[in-house]
Amino acid sequence: MSDYQKKWLYLILISLIWGSSFILIKKALIGLTAFQLGGLRIVFASLALFIIGFKTLFKIKARDWKWLIIAGLTSSFFPPYLFALAQTELDSGITSIFNSIVPLLTTLVGILLFGTLISKRQILGVFIGLSGTIALILAGIEFTPDQNYTYSIFIVLSALGYAFNINIIKKHLSHLSPLAVTTASFAVAFVPASFLVLYSGFLKNVQVHIQSPNALWYVLVLAIVGTAIANILFNRLIQISSPVFAASVTYLIPLVAVLWGLWDGEAINVYQLLGGIIILFGVWLVKKRKNSP
Repeated sequence: MSDYQKKWLYLILISLIWGSSFILIKKALIGLTAFQLGGLRIVFASLALFIIGFKTLFKIKARDWKWLIIAGLTSSFFPPYLFALAQTELDSGITSIFNSIVPLLTTLVGILLFGTLISKRQILGVFIGLSGTIALILAGIEFTPDQNYTYSIFIVLSALGYAFNINIIKKHLSHLSPLAVTTASFAVAFVPASFLVLYSGFLKNVQVHIQSPNALWYVLVLAIVGTAIANILFNRLIQISSPVFAASVTYLIPLVAVLWGLWDGEAINVYQLLGGIIILFGVWLVKKRKNSP
């Protein structure tokens, strides 16, 4: 199979995996609290990555760990908890649409903190995308009052964490292998997440909650497939294609997640879809490059 065929295969697989993560979170929350889900997701994913990439940790130099600690906290520790908290009040499909602002915030963080230079068209794309986010929140408040849209702040904070992580890796950790960066990031998150799981009442919850065993299977799939394996596939996709092509996954994830949500009985109105389209149009402007002369 050629690299051209492989990159499309990886793109489709990653979109299906990450797009399905939101429904897995929703199902796992039936038998677990948000903090238990977030902690177990980190622990399971970390253990899977340690098996694959533990040896890569010894190749990391001391000066790199400062940035790996920051990257690990912003991308591997906080987001699993924040996503779980958000989905205690928001449908999985809507959560996935909010997550589409990651490229927009990545651009903003790059400009403000990392000296990234962008075009006027990309700046316009950022503002259009953020206006779509506001429209999505307002549409949700108006047409689905049974959901608490203040919880969307948790998705924005997660997206901001990913934005910091992407810029840190690009500027300070690009000399390390993708497997080393991913394994190290989860190594940072593993210790505090393990303590939080132990003190969350998880063991007692499993004994008394009839849905907990099923929820554990959802978390296990979410952690190993949706986190560990998907990150390795994504890193491989970047290697055989380009960052711009790899970023195309942003457009496909909400589609998969919304279809899962509709299958599970979630409702989405035309105004929420419009807000999502505005966000994706902004992302397209940010990612679009001028044709070379």
